[in-house]
Amino acid sequence: MFSIVSHGSNTDTSAQVLRDTLNQLQGPVSMLFAGMSVKTDLAGFQAEAALDVQIHGSTSCLGVMTNQGAFVEGGKGCGFLAISDEAGAYGSAVEADDDVEAAARSAILTALARAGPPGEAPELIWLSATPGIEERVIASIQETIGEGVPICGGTAADNEVAGGWMVFDGASAHGSGIALSVMFPSVSLGYAFHSGYRPTSTKGRVTASEGRQILSIDGRPGAEVYNEWSGGRIEQALNNKGGSVIANTSLAPLGRARDAVAGFDYYLLSHPESVSENSALGLFSNIDVGDEIVLMEGTEDNLVQRAARVAENALEMARLDQSRLSGALVIYCAGCMLTVQDRMDEVAQGVCQALGDKPFLGSFTFGEQGCFIGGSNHHGNLMISVVVFGD
Repeated sequence: MFSIVSHGSNTDTSAQVLRDTLNQLQGPVSMLFAGMSVKTDLAGFQAEAALDVQIHGSTSCLGVMTNQGAFVEGGKGCGFLAISDEAGAYGSAVEADDDVEAAARSAILTALARAGPPGEAPELIWLSATPGIEERVIASIQETIGEGVPICGGTAADNEVAGGWMVFDGASAHGSGIALSVMFPSVSLGYAFHSGYRPTSTKGRVTASEGRQILSIDGRPGAEVYNEWSGGRIEQALNNKGGSVIANTSLAPLGRARDAVAGFDYYLLSHPESVSENSALGLFSNIDVGDEIVLMEGTEDNLVQRAARVAENALEMARLDQSRLSGALVIYCAGCMLTVQDRMDEVAQGVCQALGDKPFLGSFTFGEQGCFIGGSNHHGNLMISVVVFGD
């Protein structure tokens, strides 16, 4: 029998929220997913959690959302999703990232060993990493077990981009690290990875870059070009010779076409987050010389409505309807959440309706990982990633 439940609350008493979650579950816990604000009592959760349970935990900006609503008030929401699936197999691992590639290799191999099926590829990998290492983690996972396994999830977040994020399990927590889970469920899976933005006709090519900085676009300073493209959104930071632009750019990210199906381009988004003294444009994801970048545009209404549509896409991918759905994991970008914070109950309600009021846990992340319909895994920003479980 497959059972899945979720529960969320605006409280810092995580132990009680966990008890309320597990009291609904039919059968022993096979896998537990935890999302919580950095204000939530992590130690209380770990004291309550059983050490022999596979636990995947990551902090989430302000809180979480479930089929009960959004829990972000006071910046201390938390929630859990528990699965009982005795016919399936699940494994989880948490590693510090002193050596990113080695940590990713260790995490995937440990998770596979804990899951049990020898020599088999999991149906899906659920990933949470701390900010700045996501592309390297995905690459290392694929180097270790090969490509072809979808990798979905989201980057750990705090409430103020102050470095307070963590990944954790029932016994440990790391401010710089990886939480990774592998799934061999006894039910069908579906997934989708999209954004709530549209491409404009404004585009250019990256002519110089360094990691997550665009040094130049078409031979001109990256921040200056973006400022022109976006109608002056980062003018103040340019005049001040640098600064944060996170709030100014959340409705005008940059996109790169990554997969195309039936003539429809799937765009991977990058969120501009800072301007440097030399007018470079900093992003929350890596960028390469030669990349063609497109100015994307969105509205608050787009961001409110899109999460439900991505959930519908995941159902379509799995060829499931609501009657055959058990529950879902949802990743919704923290930048999007903060932009529409006063409408997050609408977002949660839309997802709930799309999923037929089935249990789900949604986290608000500082980066999103997902698999496009063409089969390629990516890390992006201002994205929505959904995984659905059948019956």
